[in-house]
Amino acid sequence: MKKIMMSFALMLLVASCNNKKEETVKPVKSHEQLMAEMYPEPKVPIKTVGILLYDNYAVLDAMGPFHVFNALMGVKVFFVGRKKGIITTMNGMKVECEKSIDDVKQLDILVIPGGMNETYALTKDTVLLNWIKEIDKTSKYTASVCTGAWILAATGLLNGKEATTHWYGKKLLKDKFNINVVNRRYTNSGKYWTSAGVSAGIDMSLAIVRDIAGDNYTKIVMLDLEYDPKPPIEGGSEHNTDSDIVEMVREMYDSLFLPYIKKSDEKQLSN
Repeated sequence: MKKIMMSFALMLLVASCNNKKEETVKPVKSHEQLMAEMYPEPKVPIKTVGILLYDNYAVLDAMGPFHVFNALMGVKVFFVGRKKGIITTMNGMKVECEKSIDDVKQLDILVIPGGMNETYALTKDTVLLNWIKEIDKTSKYTASVCTGAWILAATGLLNGKEATTHWYGKKLLKDKFNINVVNRRYTNSGKYWTSAGVSAGIDMSLAIVRDIAGDNYTKIVMLDLEYDPKPPIEGGSEHNTDSDIVEMVREMYDSLFLPYIKKSDEKQLSN
């Protein structure tokens, strides 16, 4: 993507030079003017984006933001593992993390993806929570995708702020962590950004890019992704899906997740 942006800049320069040879009433913009419109001075300087990985995270929660943020010029985007080495997603895909939280002391943007049981377990991982709070001291943006909001909420950083998460995870975010949960695709309260489930992380990441680099650059990124979603049928939200389908999926999640929560909480109380 960054190579494409450099090629685009060269094309603008050539087009600008060619236009100068033609007689036209319309004033010809210089290459510098065109580039300033397409990629203005960033609102805040961003050099590093770290995306937290841990076993059984949801693939698109991490990979969507990874692709979007890689479009930012001069920015290094990388994965930060809860541990170094091979991390396995909930779908069985394996990703190698060359850096762990022990290696990373500063990030301009931190993204925390979600999952299910392992995500909830990390809400009690004091080592990870303390790392997130340290990173947050100097980050420009601290964000979560899907149920990653549970982890972010467990740090206390979302206290008093609006947040969202996967539709199934909203009740736990509100009841367990006392967060003001809103029904939006993504939210931001200051530098804290949260998204609804899985695919919403792409929307949130694009919104952050827009906040950093403006409308035109975001449109370039979206065009590169050909991001123009048109699902074959209406759905994808608890608000536009038949209630019987929503309840069936909720019961499925409950059967997998609630016994784990109960066991986990009982274990914590006994320790």
